[in-house]
Amino acid sequence: MARKPSKPFLLGEISVAPGTQERVLLPAARLYSDTPLDLHVEVLHGTKPGPVLLVCAAIHGDELNGIEICRRLIQSVDPQELTGTLLIVPVVNMFGFIQQTRYLPDRRDLNRCFPGSERGALGSRLAYLFRTLLVERANYIIDLHTGAIHRSNLPQIRVNMDNEKAVEMAEAFNSPVIMNSKDRDGSLRSQASELNIPLILYEAGEALRFDYSAIRAGVNGVTNVMKMLKMMKGRRTRKKVTPVFAQRSVWVRSEGDGLVLAKVELGQTVHRGQLLAHVAPPHGGEHTCIYSIVSGIVIGISNIPVSNEGEALFHIACFDATEIPNASEMVDMFVEAYPDRPS
Repeated sequence: MARKPSKPFLLGEISVAPGTQERVLLPAARLYSDTPLDLHVEVLHGTKPGPVLLVCAAIHGDELNGIEICRRLIQSVDPQELTGTLLIVPVVNMFGFIQQTRYLPDRRDLNRCFPGSERGALGSRLAYLFRTLLVERANYIIDLHTGAIHRSNLPQIRVNMDNEKAVEMAEAFNSPVIMNSKDRDGSLRSQASELNIPLILYEAGEALRFDYSAIRAGVNGVTNVMKMLKMMKGRRTRKKVTPVFAQRSVWVRSEGDGLVLAKVELGQTVHRGQLLAHVAPPHGGEHTCIYSIVSGIVIGISNIPVSNEGEALFHIACFDATEIPNASEMVDMFVEAYPDRPS
C-alpha cells in the first residue's frame, strides 16, 4: 500500500510544504545595539511522512567543523527524495559564533543551560527556545562538536549506551571510535534523554579550525544515519571502517612545567607505561617523563607545546589488550578513507 503524502510541517509561523525546503528565522535575542538576532533553521520536509531528525552545530560558538557539515548537508539533501523531515541548525550559539568563543556573553556554557527557562538568564532563555521549538519536535538528534580551543579530537561518537536506538545511530554513523558517555546535567544530551529522544554526539577536530577529514566523515555519517532511519534511499557508505567501542577514557596530565615534547600523535595506539612526552624546562635542565597510565588509542591531544603541572595533555580511550589491534586498524582505515585536504 502506498504511503500517504506528508502534511505541511509547521515551525514558528512558517508552513513548509511537502517536498520543499525553507529557511525559518526564529527570533532569539537582541544585541546591545538593539539589532535582532535570529536562530536560523533550515527545514527540509519530505514528500512522505517519517521521522524528524534534528542536526545541530555550534552550541559552543567556536566549534566550526559542525557548521560546515550542516552547510554541506543543506546543499546536498533533496527534500523531493526525503522521507520525514530534516531540521538543520548550523549555529545554535549565535553570540559565541560572532565573538569566536565557546561561551555566551555572560561566560556561561549554553550546553549546561538546559532545560532552560522563558524568564531566566540569556543562556537559559536560548536553551528554552531551542528545546521547546526544536528539540521537542524531533524524534532523533545528531549534535556536532569539536575539541576545545588548542585541543584536537579524533573523530568519535559519544553516546549513552543504555539507549539502544542511539547505539544503532552511533554504529550507522561509521566513525572509528564510539565512546560510552553518560549524560551531563544541563546538557542537550541530558535534555534529550529526559525526553526519551535518541541522541548521538559527534566530536572531531579542534575549535576555530577546519578539519576536512572530519567534515567529510561527518557529512557521510549523518547521511548514513538518515539511511538507517529510512529517511533516504541507498546503501550506507561504510568506507571500510567498522567502529570500535570504548567503555571509558582517561586524561593523562603533565607531571612537570615547561615545553611539551610529544612522542605520540592523535589516533596512535599506546600501551600502559609507554612514554608519551618529555616536559623540559625552557632554560635547560632535566626533563620530566610522561607515561601512559592505560592501554588504548589517543583520541584527544593538546596542541599547545607548553604546560604547567596538572594540565591535561593526552586523552586516551581505553581498550583491553585483545581489542587494541582491531581499534588501531579501524583508525588507520579511517585516516586512509578520509584524508585531511580541502574539498
